[in-house]
Amino acid sequence: MLLDSNIIIYATHPEYRWLREFIAQQEPAVSALSYVETLGYHRLTEVEHQLLEEFFAVSLILPISQPVLDRAVALRQMRRMTLGDAIIAGTALAHQLRLVTRNVEDFQWIEGLQLLNPFEGRSL
Repeated sequence: MLLDSNIIIYATHPEYRWLREFIAQQEPAVSALSYVETLGYHRLTEVEHQLLEEFFAVSLILPISQPVLDRAVALRQMRRMTLGDAIIAGTALAHQLRLVTRNVEDFQWIEGLQLLNPFEGRSL
């Protein structure tokens, strides 16, 4: 499975312990883009930054390779979408991974992309 940046960010919040446990039970991968998006956020607290550093130190970080770029370009040619979403979806498709995201509606239209919203069905 590939974690979308929003899932990584939610997992840093104390109230989402269940999400950290869910992630720990898997062998998740992350896109290099998520590394930049999350660690590069200018409003991170020191604690959040440290948690993210520790998370990425033990995570499989997938590069933005030519196959990922090719998929991202093809997706953006089909429909208007953000560059970040195109690269995340392209990474999941190129590596044949299920995308774990809270924003499934942004990706539902992509043929062949498997999605999982871990928040679905949970009472928050």
